[in-house]
Amino acid sequence: MIEITPVAQAHFKKLLEPQKEGTNIRVFVINPGTPKAECGVSYCPPEAVEGSDTRLNFDGFDALVDDVSLPFLEDAFVDLVEEETGTQLTLKAPNAKMRKVKDDAPLMERVEYVIQVQVNPQLAGHGGFIKLIEITEDNVAVIEFGGGCNGCSQVDLTLKEGIEKELLEEFSGELNAVRDITEHQSGDHSFYK
Repeated sequence: MIEITPVAQAHFKKLLEPQKEGTNIRVFVINPGTPKAECGVSYCPPEAVEGSDTRLNFDGFDALVDDVSLPFLEDAFVDLVEEETGTQLTLKAPNAKMRKVKDDAPLMERVEYVIQVQVNPQLAGHGGFIKLIEITEDNVAVIEFGGGCNGCSQVDLTLKEGIEKELLEEFSGELNAVRDITEHQSGDHSFYK
């Protein structure tokens, strides 16, 4: 469920050595399932362990996860990365903002999930995002651009060469096209003018 690389495990083991006996780590999500979701790791002394916690065994320590965070930490990855500025602990949880959906979930839910965990993080670098409005009877995903995408001259290219290509590949045989309903005229409603 949560992958912790060997180098990160060694790091945690070293950090836990001077701590009170029985102290482990806790991996958690604040505001799970929302755009403001944030993941974290902290010490978890024995008295902070809850009966409903899930205990994951690693080399020399356990990682505890509360029952609220658990579904949002599926496929989470913890690593220790060497950078020019020093060593950085990284925690990537692709399902923190939206709970992973089952493979047999309705198409609308699966497309929404891919938009939230794959497409919107890419658009966020430009201050934009998309929202799924509907999937039509002829399997066309209708989206709406927002943020920095609203009023952007590159939106058609982003739609055709980026979003549509990615979604059609992901949902081959299920989606036929992706269409935009957003008005892209520059004006007072635009994020950038």
